[in-house]
Amino acid sequence: MTNGIEVPKAARGGHVVLFYRDEQELAGRVSEYLLPAVTDGNGSAIVVATPDHRRSFEERLAGAGVDVAAARARGSYLELDANETIRGFMVGDRPDPAGFWQLVSPLLRQAAEARQPVLVFGEMVSLLWDAGLVNAAIEVEEMWNELGGQYPFSLLCAYPARPVTCSHYLDALTDVCRAHTEVTGSPPEPELARPTGS
Repeated sequence: MTNGIEVPKAARGGHVVLFYRDEQELAGRVSEYLLPAVTDGNGSAIVVATPDHRRSFEERLAGAGVDVAAARARGSYLELDANETIRGFMVGDRPDPAGFWQLVSPLLRQAAEARQPVLVFGEMVSLLWDAGLVNAAIEVEEMWNELGGQYPFSLLCAYPARPVTCSHYLDALTDVCRAHTEVTGSPPEPELARPTGS
């Protein structure tokens, strides 16, 4: 167990959601999750994140003694830009399952053939959620689960733990949690209405 995240076993297809309080927590928890896959070429890590987050993870991994450039060169550390990846499979406001499959499955297949474990971190769902495309985020979570039936990998998703202000989002948050095998961090709580001042 590392800081509350037990690294899911690739064979069992763990799909963990992390609700994080701040950028420091995200960088620390994700880099600890990825560390076993990139240490001495013992696995593969696939990171689908924003440029700032990818830089933060790299800095943390380098601080833990990982030669990230060497891991990248041997193919055990693969990076994708989350926004570009989203644009590759979204049709309007809906994710296209075939487009998602065509983008993601070749990476998983290549990583699974080369080495074990395969650990994936993705924040596409968080970006969709933040854009107000809550249903699309939940559909993408389900698409990851379908891929988990085809390829041996573990997946960590992350959402900021912001207060939820309406019942639609509370219901969707329940669906997000149900799409995962484990929930860690501090899930968002409903924001209570503030009493009007006197």
